[in-house]
Amino acid sequence: MKNIVIFASGTGSNAENIIHYFKNNTSKSVVAVFSNNSNAKVVEKAKKLGVQTVTFNKDELYDDFVLSKLIELKPDLIVLAGFLLKFPEHIIKEFSNKIINIHPALLPKYGGKGMYGNYVHQAVLDNQETETGITIHFVNEHYDEGGIIFQKSISIVDCSTFEEVSQKVHQLEQEHFPTIIDQLLTRNP
Repeated sequence: MKNIVIFASGTGSNAENIIHYFKNNTSKSVVAVFSNNSNAKVVEKAKKLGVQTVTFNKDELYDDFVLSKLIELKPDLIVLAGFLLKFPEHIIKEFSNKIINIHPALLPKYGGKGMYGNYVHQAVLDNQETETGITIHFVNEHYDEGGIIFQKSISIVDCSTFEEVSQKVHQLEQEHFPTIIDQLLTRNP
């Protein structure tokens, strides 16, 4: 069985989608959802779906608490799905090339510290882009600079608000994130 661990900070719509995608899979499973926010909707959603949750504070992320929990779970893939804290180097080193993130834009554009969620969508609009999309990439020690695994673009010429852009990007996330996770785990026995 391939174990997936998800890290999320907010509502958890991508986490929930991934859990549902792998729910009846006999070779791959979401074994835990980690969150730095014990009140986040993602924690509630994971519990309702019968997935173990681990909550932690910022200090516990950067000391050995989170790392020790991860080592216990032996994840084959760690998935950042709306996780807003910078991922610690000691965990990246321990799980080299086993941590991925989804970014709501076509990297390298609109990446880096502070570029997440609606901040990204507003920046895309402000710069009068005609398209945006998603990037799934490996996580390294720099925000949004790890190797790109997958990108998908979508036209936003008909969008005039960041909410409209967000909705289109979210549809791409829902459609592609679970299948890319599945492909990565299938490719790496």
